[in-house]
Amino acid sequence: MALLQVNMISEALMRTVTLQVILPVDRIPMPGEKKPDFKPLKTLYLLHGIFGNYTDWVSGTNIQRWAEERNLAVVMPSGDNSFYLDHSSGVDNYGRFIGEELIEVSRRMFRLSERREDTFIGGLSMGGYGALRNGLKYHDHFSRIVAFSSALTFRNLTNQPYDESFILTSRKYAESCFGNLNEVEGSDKDLWALIHALKKENAEIPKIYMACGTGDRLLTANREFAEFLETQEVDFTFETGEGAHDWDFWHRYIKRALEWLPLEQTNDYLHSGNVTKEPTPKK
Repeated sequence: MALLQVNMISEALMRTVTLQVILPVDRIPMPGEKKPDFKPLKTLYLLHGIFGNYTDWVSGTNIQRWAEERNLAVVMPSGDNSFYLDHSSGVDNYGRFIGEELIEVSRRMFRLSERREDTFIGGLSMGGYGALRNGLKYHDHFSRIVAFSSALTFRNLTNQPYDESFILTSRKYAESCFGNLNEVEGSDKDLWALIHALKKENAEIPKIYMACGTGDRLLTANREFAEFLETQEVDFTFETGEGAHDWDFWHRYIKRALEWLPLEQTNDYLHSGNVTKEPTPKK
């Protein structure tokens, strides 16, 4: 399994951005087995949460091993605390970076499938919102969305105080990401509005997998969005389970999400945890 750190200059962000990439291109067949044909890889663009960076998913879960077992490339960018939106500064276009530029550049760098049906986006918390928002906005690029413990509280941002110093409850911080909070509802930052717009256009909406812990304070907001998706007859799966807003939950449910994605299961290869199989006898 190749685990790469990539530094790329981004036109959308006008600076160098760091990515971590899981790339299952170095698979060694078991003794006696035929070397598999290599084909363009299905790809999951996986977003971290607030306070995180490109290392989070590999540090917090077994995504590297599970991606290798399923022959899946995983691209994990750093999104700062941006909510993966285009900001008014003009040089912090995180939405365009995630939904367009990152896909184009990573496909030039690596042999990734260019088919929509092989391209997925996912994330947790802030990244769960970012995956849903950009997966829907750039629906021509993504066929499936995976969202864990998504931060879907943007509809209540106008109730936050200006003088709050803590970032998660600061209206000043919310405005730095979402702009004028009175204009969020009905815009392309509003997931409900995005679904309505796609339905009106008769566009192909990506299939959605959502999961949230029963002890997570974001459960109510996630459940409300799932109920909305049901009323709109969107193809989605919503799972809840024991857990809070933490890596123990995300570790368990990223594996379930990978089982939900249309991936192959290929365990028969040499790696540090699979060296005991007897060689196939020569005839």
